[in-house]
Amino acid sequence: MKAHSTLSPRRGRAKKPAASRARTGLYAARTLLLGSENAFRIGPQIKALEDQGLKVIKCNLGEPDFPLAPYIAEEVKRQIDLGLTHYCDPQGILPLREAIARTVSERRGIQVTPDRVVVFPGGKPPIGLAQQVYCDPGDEVVYPSPGFPIYESFTRYLGARPRPLHLREEAAFSFGGRELAPLISSRTRVIILNFPSNPTGGVVTREQLESIAEVILRKAPTQARVYSDEIYEDILFDGNRHLSMASIPGMAERTIIVSGVSKSYAWTGGRVGWAVLPTAEEATVFKNLNINYFSCIPAYNQMGARIALESPLSRGTIERMCASFRERRDVMLEGLNAIDGIRCLRPGGAFYLFPNIAGMCANLGAIEAHRGLAPADRARTSPSTLVQMFLLWRHQVATMDRRSFGRIGSDGLHYLRLSIATGLDDLRAGLVRIRAAAGDRAGFQAFMAEGKHLW
Repeated sequence: MKAHSTLSPRRGRAKKPAASRARTGLYAARTLLLGSENAFRIGPQIKALEDQGLKVIKCNLGEPDFPLAPYIAEEVKRQIDLGLTHYCDPQGILPLREAIARTVSERRGIQVTPDRVVVFPGGKPPIGLAQQVYCDPGDEVVYPSPGFPIYESFTRYLGARPRPLHLREEAAFSFGGRELAPLISSRTRVIILNFPSNPTGGVVTREQLESIAEVILRKAPTQARVYSDEIYEDILFDGNRHLSMASIPGMAERTIIVSGVSKSYAWTGGRVGWAVLPTAEEATVFKNLNINYFSCIPAYNQMGARIALESPLSRGTIERMCASFRERRDVMLEGLNAIDGIRCLRPGGAFYLFPNIAGMCANLGAIEAHRGLAPADRARTSPSTLVQMFLLWRHQVATMDRRSFGRIGSDGLHYLRLSIATGLDDLRAGLVRIRAAAGDRAGFQAFMAEGKHLW
C-alpha cells in the first residue's frame, strides 16, 4: 500500500496537519461570533450626551421605570437579616421552585412539579443554555425575527444553524402553523416562541397556537424542544390574556416555559428567572450547567421572588403598572401615527412600540445615504440604524433599530423599537423631538456628512 504523502504539490515540503497548526489570534474563533444587546451598547453614548448637559429621552432599554414593590423589598431585607446569604441549591431553593410550580400549574392548566423547575440569574441565561443543551453543530434553531437579539446570536456562537421566522407587519407581527411549517426539518432542535413579543408587542390567539402545535407534532423530531419565552406574560392590554404553548394538548411534554421577575415585578436588578423543563431529567442537566457557570442564585432574592409570586398584593401592583403602560402606549401610538413617514400598529402586550419608519427613511434620505457608504460600513449598519443614531445624537431620543432584533433577512426592513418604560412626560417630549427629526432632512444630511456616530 502506498503511504499517504503530506508533501505540498507546489513546494515539495511536508504540510503541517491542520489540527496541529498554532493559532496566532488571541481569541477563539467562536468568541467573535457572539453578538450583543444593543440596548446596552448605546449606554455610553447616552452618557456622553448627558455629560454635555443634554437631556436624553431614553426609549432604548426594556426596563420598567417603577420601583420594586415594598412588600418584595422588605422580604429580601428580612431574609438577609436572617442570614440567608450563603450558597444554596444550584437548582433553586425549594420554596421558590414550589411557588413557581404552583403558579405555572394554576395559570396554564397543567401539572408541574418542583423537580422540573430550575432557577437562573434572570430570564436570559436559559436562552443560550437551551441551545447548548439540545443542539450539536449543524442542528437548527427556529426563532422569531424581529426578536430578542440573543435568540439569533447564540446560534452562530454554538455552531447551530439559524432559521429565522420573519414576523410580518401585515400579520400584526404574529404567526401560525402555516408560517412555521417550511422552517421545520429533521435537524430542528429548538423552536423559540415569544408572546407577548419583544420588540413588537405582538400577541397570539389560541387558534394560532393550536396550528403551531399541530405543525410541531406532525413535522418536528420528537427530541425537538419548544422554548416558550413568557417573560412578558403579565404585560397585556385590550382584554388579551396570556396563552402558553404548554397548555395545548400534547405540548407540555415538549415545551420549556421561561419567565422571571424582571418585567412583571419591575425587578430587573433582582436577576431571578426560571424555566420549567419537560422532565426532571432535563432539569438536572440545566442544574449542572448552573453549577458550572453560576454556582447558585442569591437565596434572599429567590425568597423575594417567592413573595412576588404568592402575595395577594401582586395582582393589583401589576394591574396598576399595566394601566400606566396602556396610557403611554395610546399616547405614543397616536403621536407616532400623526408624524409624516411613520406608521405604527397597536401592540397587544409588552411595553414597546415598533413603528415602520420606511417613509421617514425615504424623506430624510437615509436609504440613499446607506447605499453610498463604503461596503464595510454598509454591512454593519442600515437605513434605520442611521435614523436611530441621528435621533440620538442630533435630537437626543434613544431608540433601537431593526437590526438589533435579528440581522439575518433584515435588509430593506425599516423599523425602530421604542420602549414606553419611561415617564409619560418624557415620552411626550420624545414625540416632539421625533416629529422634528422626521422633517429635518438638512440636519440628517449634515449628520451624515460629519461621518461620526453612524452605528
